[in-house]
Amino acid sequence: MSAPPAEVEVLGVRVHAVDRAELLVRVDALVEAGARATVGYANVHVLNTAARDAELRRFLNGLDLCYCDGNGVKWAAAATGQSLPERMTGADWIWDLAAAAEGRWRIFWVGGEPGVAEAAAERLRARHPGLELATDHGFHEAVEPLLDRVNAFRPHIVLVGMGTPAQERWVARWRGAIEAPVVWVLGATHDFVSGRVARGPAWLHTEHEWLARLLVDPRRLWRRYLIGNAAFVGRVAKQRWRGEPRVSTSLNGQG
Repeated sequence: MSAPPAEVEVLGVRVHAVDRAELLVRVDALVEAGARATVGYANVHVLNTAARDAELRRFLNGLDLCYCDGNGVKWAAAATGQSLPERMTGADWIWDLAAAAEGRWRIFWVGGEPGVAEAAAERLRARHPGLELATDHGFHEAVEPLLDRVNAFRPHIVLVGMGTPAQERWVARWRGAIEAPVVWVLGATHDFVSGRVARGPAWLHTEHEWLARLLVDPRRLWRRYLIGNAAFVGRVAKQRWRGEPRVSTSLNGQG
């Protein structure tokens, strides 16, 4: 692998300055290395949750790769004198991953209500018929049998989508039992890829994904985005006023 990517710090969480193309290059290297690496993301909701959840902050700062998943985080970096190249959501890069994995990697996708991840997988397989992709839902009371199925598939990458902070806590608890080289938390990507939840118009979600999602599901998401975004801006302003950001180039893995 080339030199580790630069990092920025936003509200006490380090985010790696990688673009969409480099994201998969880095993941490819982690798969090839064969160690137990963990990949995740930062967006406004994740960082708002981490502000009051020390366990989540530790998890995020222990990731082998943490990328920018929202324009709000990119803005926050710029507002504090730092730089991130772009934001990339799972609903976008999942197609890149499927193309890269076809004929090379086995992927196991855990998350969502029963049948949703499988519906998403069917769409990916329709475009990439050689893709080896198994799925299961994210509501198991007994986790050990699920882990047995995951490990029996011998995946190179395990995708975990349960929402923040549930997915991060789940991975923190069970990462040592998952034998795959890479475990990757990716939020509700299964909902969008399956078609269960609409992303809203492309012209809107490209720049303002939060607003597109709010328009699609205002009853559930109004507090997260209207109150959460205002709180996030306030925290970023405080970080800028205090001059807190620190930029480094180290890439600490949690193994």
